[in-house]
Amino acid sequence: MLIRFLIFFGLAALFEVYAFQAFRTLFRSTWLQIAYGMLSIGIWIYMMYVFTTYDRSVGPTQQSLKAMGIFLLSVVPKLVIAFILIFEDLVRLGVSAYSLLTDHFMSETSQTSHWPARRKFISQLAIGLATIPFGSLLYGIYRGRYNYKVLTHTLYFDDLPEAFDGFRLTQISDIHSGSFTNSKKIKYAVDLINNQRSDMIVFTGDIVNTRADEMDNWITVFKNMNTPAYGKFSILGNHDYGEYVTWPSQEAKEANFQAIKDVHKKIDFDLLLNSNRIIEKDGQHLALIGVENWGHNFKKAGDLIKASSGIAANDFKILLSHDPSHWEYEVRDHPETYHLTLSGHTHGFQFGIEVPGIKWSPVQYVYQYWAGLYKNADRYLYVNRGFGYHAYPGRVGIWPEITVLELKRKPSVA
Repeated sequence: MLIRFLIFFGLAALFEVYAFQAFRTLFRSTWLQIAYGMLSIGIWIYMMYVFTTYDRSVGPTQQSLKAMGIFLLSVVPKLVIAFILIFEDLVRLGVSAYSLLTDHFMSETSQTSHWPARRKFISQLAIGLATIPFGSLLYGIYRGRYNYKVLTHTLYFDDLPEAFDGFRLTQISDIHSGSFTNSKKIKYAVDLINNQRSDMIVFTGDIVNTRADEMDNWITVFKNMNTPAYGKFSILGNHDYGEYVTWPSQEAKEANFQAIKDVHKKIDFDLLLNSNRIIEKDGQHLALIGVENWGHNFKKAGDLIKASSGIAANDFKILLSHDPSHWEYEVRDHPETYHLTLSGHTHGFQFGIEVPGIKWSPVQYVYQYWAGLYKNADRYLYVNRGFGYHAYPGRVGIWPEITVLELKRKPSVA
């Protein structure tokens, strides 16, 4: 632990030095340099205060979210500056070495330094490029985290029961209610959900960050979400088990877990705990299956066999499973066909680029399936980008999502 701590602060100090070099190259005023240094020191003191006073019995708070936002706003631009100046230093080192060797073999002496001066243009470029992540992160905090998008997809299946042809399903995921600060924006998002007029609504886990009481101020808002003709259903996510804080006793942890499960009832969701429901329409049916959290690197409480109890092998199956790694490791190649799996969990890292032709986020180096629609043979996975946010109090490029999926039966070939 101590070694990690020293490495972290060693790198942080290195990046701070490079960022200050760029600032000093552009701004010669001593007072500006002092102000810059004091601001940087102040941010680190604030971060150390938040880190050392973090209460694991309480968990994430608005203060810790704010601190993470300030930390990223301060550090990420400096990383950009440091990488550019480090590259420049490598070039300067090469030039210096070449100059030394040339002087040596030419038997020449020089009274001037072989180490080239730092170029002002490079510092200007570094600071200019650093404004891009700074502005993006700032936008993500003030606008991006509530920039709700309704994404609609039509999925075709050979064996979808005819009665469900055109069935519309709305998915939300990862509410993380303890992070919310703006009730008007959440009410707006709930209205967006209601405006879709879907046949069913599903929620795929992480209703809180840690504690059930995070939902106390939001029960009324989410209770205003209309219940469609075929119901509202939900499952649990990894954050719903209260495992990221220290509890005074096992009994307190279990009481919180029960209270979280009760929250789903309070907002009129039918919580599926390794169980299923048969959805009937015009004499035909499909199976809606919900597992508890199953993550390759997280809690494995999900039991697909138990959840599918009583479901026939040839039934059309929709599976709710919070973590998309479950699809990768258990569902995708399962002997029985789970036609559509709905997940969340990744948040798309709340940071990335999604424009026509480009889909990128750092989370893709951790999760193979991290946002949007995936298909393997006749099986689909949809990974919702999340309704809320966690840790970083914003979103950049990966916007909060309300998913609408229309199920269609493939037309028969004459």
